[in-house]
Amino acid sequence: MVLSIRPHIRRLFTIPAIVSTESNLLASQGRPDHLSQEMHFLNHADTRELNGRLKQLVKTGHVDEARDMFDKMPLRDEITWTNVISAYLNASDASEALHLFSNMWIQPGLRMDPFVLSLALKACGLNSKLSYGELLHGYSIKSNLLNSVFVGSALLDMYTKVGKIEQGCRVFDDMPVRNVVSWTAIITGLVHAGYHTEGLSYFSEMWKSKVDCDAYAFAIALKACADLGALNHGKAIHTQTLKKGLNESSFVANSLATMYNKCGKLDYGLHLFAQMKTRDVVSWTTIITTYVQMAQEEHAIEAFIRMQISGVTPNEYTFAAVISGCANLARIEWGEQLHTHVLRLGLVDSQSVANSIVTMYSKCGRLTSASVAFHGLSRKDIVSWSTIIAGYSQGGYAEEAFEYLSWMRRDGPKPNEFALASVLSVSGSMALLNQGKQVHAHVLSIGLEQTSMIQSSLINMYSKCGSLEEASKIFEVIVHDDIVSWTAMINGYADHGVSQEAIRLFERIPKVGLRPDSVTFIGILSACSHAGLLDLGFFYFKSMQSDYQINPSKEHYGCMIDLLCRAGRLSDAEQMIRSMPFQHDDVVWSTLLRASRVHGDVDCGRRAAEEILKLNPNCAGTHITLANLYAARGKWMEAAKLRKTMKSKGVIKEPGWSWIKVWDRISAFVAGDQSHPQAEDIYSVLELLTSKMEITTDELFFPSMDVED
Repeated sequence: MVLSIRPHIRRLFTIPAIVSTESNLLASQGRPDHLSQEMHFLNHADTRELNGRLKQLVKTGHVDEARDMFDKMPLRDEITWTNVISAYLNASDASEALHLFSNMWIQPGLRMDPFVLSLALKACGLNSKLSYGELLHGYSIKSNLLNSVFVGSALLDMYTKVGKIEQGCRVFDDMPVRNVVSWTAIITGLVHAGYHTEGLSYFSEMWKSKVDCDAYAFAIALKACADLGALNHGKAIHTQTLKKGLNESSFVANSLATMYNKCGKLDYGLHLFAQMKTRDVVSWTTIITTYVQMAQEEHAIEAFIRMQISGVTPNEYTFAAVISGCANLARIEWGEQLHTHVLRLGLVDSQSVANSIVTMYSKCGRLTSASVAFHGLSRKDIVSWSTIIAGYSQGGYAEEAFEYLSWMRRDGPKPNEFALASVLSVSGSMALLNQGKQVHAHVLSIGLEQTSMIQSSLINMYSKCGSLEEASKIFEVIVHDDIVSWTAMINGYADHGVSQEAIRLFERIPKVGLRPDSVTFIGILSACSHAGLLDLGFFYFKSMQSDYQINPSKEHYGCMIDLLCRAGRLSDAEQMIRSMPFQHDDVVWSTLLRASRVHGDVDCGRRAAEEILKLNPNCAGTHITLANLYAARGKWMEAAKLRKTMKSKGVIKEPGWSWIKVWDRISAFVAGDQSHPQAEDIYSVLELLTSKMEITTDELFFPSMDVED
């Protein structure tokens, strides 16, 4: 059978046989004794002995030495070829492995066996060589090798790796014999392709078939649970690992920790890490990532330091996680140290590390450094582009954000919802309605208008630009309800003072099967504050905790303090500030100070100002607001004393900015500003307008009089 097929197949593989030793002979010149001894050994040792030595080189990872020996061997059998092909596969060089297999194919007298065929199929999967793999599939059928569990497992693994999931499942279903490798291969293929539920179904069938699951099978099933958020399934698998004693395997333990983290049980993940007897780089990276997800970045940095003390070398994913932690803490000095370190280690070209560096500089407000890092990327993926656009958008640099978006559309990957949502956000923040409409049109042209992130961003953009009617139209045509879009619309109504609409919308949330989150409650509490609905605001504040188990954040307390201040209940507002379970910042005290001025409460205003000045002794706004409060109550001496204190401390009020958009360019000004390139023309027009106003005023107050009268 094999001989009858080989001539037909050979024509498909025309790679020339390997010519072996010219470079090695050149390298050996000047060492004739060593060369002659080595050639004597190769010529007189039997093939079995040489294969044993070759296998040892492969097992110890000495690929170059193994290849050198292979090239010099006078005779090579199936085992020889299998050993050297496996060496390149183990070194992740699938191309060379396939090259060698093609050369083996055309060697006379060699027989294809299940082992070498499975290696070739594995190489096809790793190198995405579908057509090559399909040829080998046909050969395995005709040669009756497909019934081998090794070939069947490798074949289904190849199909799932190249995205042909259905063919992989078909191969698996037709296999007469399946072992733990076969089951793990099909489950892995399904899970990596995003078919998590189907992967768990196959795992359940594997369990019913009484196949003895190993650590790899449990680990991939736990990954499926993690990606699905299937906590109960994950717990059941955890129980089975405990019974089999596999929970102490670092491979399984890491998968368990990741599963609990992704299912929101971060404390479980930390507990598992504490119990691990052996902690590898995956374990440490998982725990560092967990701390970052829990907003406990200081602990993440501490874990990173302990990791290095324990002798475990961080990899690119570890650095990406810890750099993200520095970004969240806005600790630019730590981030710069890590940037230098990854440069020295040569890890800066890793996509995850490079993207985290761009994010770190962006979040720390160092947009120039972020731009330099971005331009230095050897490869810019969708995350890189979205990160730099988001950085400029969040910094309020609309023009630069749009320039990067244009560049991305021209030379980069197709913009996704993250990049487009960022420019919609800055359009809203800067009230750039025309630009926002252009992005909206682009979103419609590429079919992303039904994406949840885009819908909420459009609602937010139109609301902030004053087009509440447009925002409402987008909201009303949403097909798939989600709490983000509902929250955006509630916030839009609240910001525009349409509080009753915001409340009406909030009351509809449970009726459509949604559950308000913490951001939704910020919106509804703001609506109550703007409308002066004190009792309703407190009702929602209590409901948030009792009905939805949402612990109030600093922002929720800020809304309630604002509500109390607007209602004139300054003492209650002050009491809430002092009793809230957060560090008191200048925002809540400033709210109380402004309310004290409005309501003329000098004592309360003085206490609020004192608290602000403890945090920021040179806050000009606080000095001025308190001075104005004193003056309004007739306390001229206190006001004068405070202004004298400002002068002695050198506290100067930062001037306010005004801006205007002309021909898609934004120009910003302060009082007396001369920095604009057209400043001379601008002031000429201002003088002209001023003179016109003076003439009009004179005509208004001193009308022309008839001399004769």
